[in-house]
Amino acid sequence: MTSIASTDLGSGGAFGIGLLVAGLAVVALLIGAFVLGARIRRREPPPPRPEEQPRLPDDGPVHKVREHREPAEVPRSDRRLTPHEMPAHGNSPTRPGRSQERRRWG
Repeated sequence: MTSIASTDLGSGGAFGIGLLVAGLAVVALLIGAFVLGARIRRREPPPPRPEEQPRLPDDGPVHKVREHREPAEVPRSDRRLTPHEMPAHGNSPTRPGRSQERRRWG
C-alpha cells in the first residue's frame, strides 16, 4: 500500500534531476559564450599605441563656432507636403541669421 507522501517524494526526484540538467545546460552555454567572445576578441586588432593616438593641431585646440542660423521657410500650400515634395527633399539648408547676438528669454 502506497501513501500519498511516498508518491510526492518519488516525483520530486525527477524534478530535481531536471533542474540539475537545466542548470548544467545554462552553465555550458555561459562557458561557450565566454570562449566564443575570447576567440572573437583575439581576432580584433590591438588598441593603438601612444604614438598612434591623435594629436592636437599645430595652432592649438579647435574652438566651437557659435552662430545663430535661420531656417529656410517652408513653402505655403493648401495641402500637407511630404518630405520629397519639399525643396532639397526635406533637407533644407540654413543661412546665417541677421542678428548674431545671443537671444535672451525672459
